[in-house]
Amino acid sequence: MAVTMADITKLRALTSAGLMDCKKALAETDGDIQAAVEILRKKGQAVAAKREDRQAAEGCVLSKSTGKFAAIIALNCETDFVAQNAGFVALTQKILDAAVAAEAKTIEEVKALQLDGQTIEALVVEESGKTGEKTEISAYESIAAPSTSSYNHFNNKLAAIVGFNLEGVDEKVGRDVAMQVASMNPVAVDRDSVPQSVKDSELSVAIDKTKAEQVKKAVEAALKKAGFNLYIAENEEHLNEGIMKGNITEAQAEDIRQLKAKVAEEKAANLPEQMVNNIAQGRLNKFFKESCLMEQDFIQDGELTVGKYLEKIQKGLVAVDFKRVNLNQD
Repeated sequence: MAVTMADITKLRALTSAGLMDCKKALAETDGDIQAAVEILRKKGQAVAAKREDRQAAEGCVLSKSTGKFAAIIALNCETDFVAQNAGFVALTQKILDAAVAAEAKTIEEVKALQLDGQTIEALVVEESGKTGEKTEISAYESIAAPSTSSYNHFNNKLAAIVGFNLEGVDEKVGRDVAMQVASMNPVAVDRDSVPQSVKDSELSVAIDKTKAEQVKKAVEAALKKAGFNLYIAENEEHLNEGIMKGNITEAQAEDIRQLKAKVAEEKAANLPEQMVNNIAQGRLNKFFKESCLMEQDFIQDGELTVGKYLEKIQKGLVAVDFKRVNLNQD
């Protein structure tokens, strides 16, 4: 049976496969369009399997909120050319719409949803056959709260969603806070939400850094008092440079080494514990301010934190959860 252009056009409309792929599938099935659709689906499965070892580092990230539920999905592919294709973006949106409508909680739930007569998992495999690239859902996040908001960055590589404790949050207010999450990449909603292990680690680093700074100050003060150049005394490389240039002698270099070691040991053994802890706590508070959403400076108004901004908008209003997906390196 001869393959007609009308059949090829119809098959392309059904599958979005390439013209030659459609023609070959129709020729193989003697013009049976449904059988040709199955052949193209199988081809998609073959392409997906063939590319399992390929890295799908590009893709499309979109988010959506419908009042009390919001979600983000990332559909990955191999090249930005495919990621920016209108059909690929439309498929991502279609999958997201289905996931939000079903209030899916996990990627597995999303993949099992029915869309256009087949599972979303099968649709994604089919997309591999159309594009010739490995395609996969790499991330899915959701929030259920009295109010939710979403933000999609212009390049479809970054999106964020936020949940609030009160109903009826203004759309612009919610979007601005979601944009804050996308832009500032907080680690937690507030300091109470920061895992204890993270707090302990940050405090330990702050204590070590504070001790090192106090010892360094004491060493520098002793070197200055002894009349040594701080640049030359900074490290072994500078000491050797000073000797080579004739700025110091070998004996002076040894005096510097001994003085640094003596003062450092004495200072480290006599650091006031309370002072160290106070400075370290200040560093930890700075970490909270930079890393907790409610304590961050609000990007839309640098005079307010996000928490104070929300309180200004509506008494008692706070963010209770957020999610963020970024395909690019943070």
